[in-house]
Amino acid sequence: MSESFSANLRSLCAEYGSISQICRDMGLNRQQFNRYLNGTSMPSAHNLRRIARHFDLTEEQLFAPADAFESTLRRTQPQTDETPSEAFLAPFRGQYKNLSRYLGYYHSYFCTPSWEGRIFCALIRIAEKDGLITVSSRENATSRDKSLRQISRYEGLATMRGNRIFVTEHECTREGSIAQTTLYSAHRQQLKYLRGMTMGVAWRPYPHPYATKTIWKRLDERVSARHALSACGIYSEQSTKIDPTVRKYLATP
Repeated sequence: MSESFSANLRSLCAEYGSISQICRDMGLNRQQFNRYLNGTSMPSAHNLRRIARHFDLTEEQLFAPADAFESTLRRTQPQTDETPSEAFLAPFRGQYKNLSRYLGYYHSYFCTPSWEGRIFCALIRIAEKDGLITVSSRENATSRDKSLRQISRYEGLATMRGNRIFVTEHECTREGSIAQTTLYSAHRQQLKYLRGMTMGVAWRPYPHPYATKTIWKRLDERVSARHALSACGIYSEQSTKIDPTVRKYLATP
């Protein structure tokens, strides 16, 4: 019976992704949970109930033989005729629990071929709307001689898988580009910086795709959106106006 339980638990974890995130969601110790997975220990009645509730199964189903368990999983999976748009949005639904602590304003810093040798700073807002975690980006940059000005606006959605945040955005113009950003926090309790990579299309001189490191710095709640937007633009890579942590991350190969 214990062998069936550990095998079924491993099967569930393979479907759900990060074991660390599963443990955090259930409030269970990771080392103890590993013993459940390898069959060297069985959960208490209290922990067994928490595991069953998390996976939306009965306690008896967790101990079923492998064949019966797999059959149960297939029956419990929603059978719907999803439209393509519904299927696309599915990973972005029900994410408030995972991403609520990330809501707020950020400055996003990255390097782009459009402004070679410079650091670009944009304003980001993560919010909740109609059960979805939305991401809004505002870019506002002007060249030194005032001959070039870039004003862009992006809207998108965010989801979390494991301990990674995935952001998909579209530029709010008729032929606007699509941008994809993957972020992570260096430490679970550290929310000031989110580091990662962005894939997008250069604004100029040619609309070529590119990938670059990016780092989002969380803004104090007392900072107004207008003040935060005024700080956006292009900076030299050595500018003292840029947070040293940001400069170091972007300069690291």
